[in-house]
Amino acid sequence: MLIVNSGTESVVFEQPLTERIRTFLRLEFLFSQYRHHCADPSGMGLRASLDTLLDILSVLSRSDLRNDLVKDLTDRHARLTKLTTLPDVDKTRLHKVLEEIVAAADGMQQLAPQFAATLLRSNDFLNTVLNRYSIPGGTCAFDLPSYHYWLSQPSEQSRRDLDTWFADIAPFERAVTLYVRLLRSSVAPEAQVALGGMYLHAPQSSCTLLRVSVPQSAGVYPEISAGRHRFTVRFMSFGDVNARSQQASGDIPFELQCCAL
Repeated sequence: MLIVNSGTESVVFEQPLTERIRTFLRLEFLFSQYRHHCADPSGMGLRASLDTLLDILSVLSRSDLRNDLVKDLTDRHARLTKLTTLPDVDKTRLHKVLEEIVAAADGMQQLAPQFAATLLRSNDFLNTVLNRYSIPGGTCAFDLPSYHYWLSQPSEQSRRDLDTWFADIAPFERAVTLYVRLLRSSVAPEAQVALGGMYLHAPQSSCTLLRVSVPQSAGVYPEISAGRHRFTVRFMSFGDVNARSQQASGDIPFELQCCAL
């Protein structure tokens, strides 16, 4: 993730500290990838879109994320509602966020439990492609003639199919995007310095997502090792991609966020 702050480009690195946040970030990435591929009307764009859609369905079918996400959003709504009585709160902005949370939670509650697993089991076409696309070159025309025919249709028809399959996923996209946005904005960045390229931190409160922002011009990236009570950030110099990276020897200024909802 590349951001521009005060005219300086920084690269943001994130480290999830719970399995749930790790899944949410993976879904956010897949949703973004799906939207990107959907803008490509070519046959390869359709292939990439369907591959990403199958990845999303596979992630969603592994556990009942719906109830967890609804609970998280409901808890966040309750906490934010208490802030409406404070005099120095931007009530217009706060009410907008509360409305977004209600809309996202309502959309999730309308979904059937385990809808993703049900769709994969009941749709022979999707299940056939899913079983083959993990094999390198496994979805060639001679392997899957039905897939080859689907790709040969007018793009409008294929896009309608994709939109139909994605319809149940859209509430997840809205809810996950909102939750991750709230999580990232839960705490302001703090300026830190990694002495000799190493930084050790023991959070004073619960933390589910670490964010490390580094000036792109520094030529380094962080390796984050996190435990229950502390985490370590070791900055590595990025040079020749064909050579092994080495720990940076100088002091590295960066910004840190220990996010939690």
